[in-house]
Amino acid sequence: MSHPPGADPRPLTGEPLALDLLNTRWIDGDGPHDLLDSTAGLAVWLNSPPVREQLRPTPDPAADRATLDRLLLARSALDALAATAARQDPATPEGAGRLNEVLSHGRIRRTLGPDGVPESVTEMDDPSWAPAWYAAENWLRLVADRPDRIRPCANHACVLHFYDVSKNGTRRWCSMAGCGNRAKAQRHYARRSGT
Repeated sequence: MSHPPGADPRPLTGEPLALDLLNTRWIDGDGPHDLLDSTAGLAVWLNSPPVREQLRPTPDPAADRATLDRLLLARSALDALAATAARQDPATPEGAGRLNEVLSHGRIRRTLGPDGVPESVTEMDDPSWAPAWYAAENWLRLVADRPDRIRPCANHACVLHFYDVSKNGTRRWCSMAGCGNRAKAQRHYARRSGT
């Protein structure tokens, strides 16, 4: 499938930032893909509307090597944590340590504003840490809210993740149009062929 230059080619976008970062890797009929294999891919990810919205509190991050390297560290940490979350196991000390390393480069400073209203200001050691830090911080929110809703697609050939916001919490597929329909077609074929 061909995409216009600069367009986000990923099959699943719009998930919470931590999962959206994990979903920068995917597999389709053309094989495995990694949007973050270059700074050009990083620029596509940073400029996708769902990511821009979730990073909005910060100035536009640079699509440079430093930002990419830090984002890849965060993705690696999140990948390990998502694997344990899928099994409903606690985070391993190594996985937690890798995420905490990313989180150590930013902080939320609470102050009382001039109008007497509390304010939260996010501060980074370096602006290149911002996308990685926000993705790691988003993971903390997901785990604090509903860790059981962080899921890998039920299609074992798919590597995408989603946050199940369905009312009854029974979503199984990254998308019904993709993996869900393929699974339904496979079940139908198996029934018709008697296998």
